[in-house]
Amino acid sequence: MIDLRLLREDPDRARASQRARGEDVGLVDAVLSADERRRSSSVRFDELRSEQKQLGKLIPKAEGEEKAELLRRAGELSAAVKAAGAEQDEAAEETRRLQLQLGNLVHPEVPVGGEEDFTVRETLGTPRDFAAEGFEPKDHLELGQLLGAIDVERGAKVSGSRFYYLTGVGALLELALVNAAIAKATEAGFTPMLTPALVKPQAMEGTGFLGQAAQDVYHLEKDDFYLVGTSEVALAGYHMDEILDAERLPLRYAAFSPCFRREAGSYGKDTRGIFRVHQFDKVEMFSYVAPEDSEAEHLRLLEWEKEWLTGLELPFQVIDVATGDLGSSAARKYDCEAWIPTQGKYRELTSTSDCTEFQARRLSIRMRDGKQVKPLATLNGTLCAVPRTIVALLENHQREDGSVWVPPVLRPYLGGRELLEPITK
Repeated sequence: MIDLRLLREDPDRARASQRARGEDVGLVDAVLSADERRRSSSVRFDELRSEQKQLGKLIPKAEGEEKAELLRRAGELSAAVKAAGAEQDEAAEETRRLQLQLGNLVHPEVPVGGEEDFTVRETLGTPRDFAAEGFEPKDHLELGQLLGAIDVERGAKVSGSRFYYLTGVGALLELALVNAAIAKATEAGFTPMLTPALVKPQAMEGTGFLGQAAQDVYHLEKDDFYLVGTSEVALAGYHMDEILDAERLPLRYAAFSPCFRREAGSYGKDTRGIFRVHQFDKVEMFSYVAPEDSEAEHLRLLEWEKEWLTGLELPFQVIDVATGDLGSSAARKYDCEAWIPTQGKYRELTSTSDCTEFQARRLSIRMRDGKQVKPLATLNGTLCAVPRTIVALLENHQREDGSVWVPPVLRPYLGGRELLEPITK
């Protein structure tokens, strides 16, 4: 959430941020109004409590009518204190409720606009010219079926649309990707983690996934648990309600976890194959840093993602995501989009977000720097979202006969094989 003091001192910045996001600008003034009521009711409560204490000292010394009057006043004060306390609590609750609806303040350099208004930072690698090679590329599902790697028909039979099985070399390819990604993250200094897939509402709300993203979240009402759509939630909650010594920062974690998304807003999109699914596995990076270091850490996370995709020898572009396409927690987000030959366009494979102090304030995660205790900054970055990476690998590295070339970075995790071959010619 946004620091209330910053909101009071520079409300126009918050209004501009809300406007750029395409969100309700009036929410800023609603928060400020509730905050003013909270502060004034707090002052009123303190004044009444002070008077009540002073009166409490006078009553034992008084006698007769004076004592009776003081007792009468004490009764009035008791009721007034109770009412002021209730008003203070109500105003504080209203302030927090409204404050939680505000998105993070967007970075001033983020391009303004909707999903298609991103800017391209750089393009790495060159898409293959399949026409020059003399054949029409097959899509990932056709290749996956030839290889005996992907089975969406039985996935639909057992679980419904947007579910799938990875079989044979498909399962081995996932395990190779996960192991290679964890090895890379560990080499870079991340602590490897396996995290819970079920979290409490506090963790989900604290990371910002119960606002605009709530439609895509699975909720188990009977137990009041949420299925995570990314291990970012569990990693952010890991140090919830803690104070970390500044000397320990940065703290970097890399988690492998299943992820679950309802994809409620994507009806009719990417219905073929495994590009957009309800359940998938992912390796996620997460950093805790001092606020002044968050922009530099954001670029580090991006660099690790670029190194990973370059190692897989995939052509991709890096984009600066526009304001209207940012998650509520992100002040800035970079996506790496790989070229998908049969779609003729770049599609998101990884993303990294600088959430500044937004999540830390919501989750009460602070750092102790000398005598000062203050919120820190959190950042997240996808290293490998497995199904989409498989899509990109199969389509970009395919051969005319349906076999698929294996990049050297994955070979140690696939028994040294250089080629995935069709099970039937």
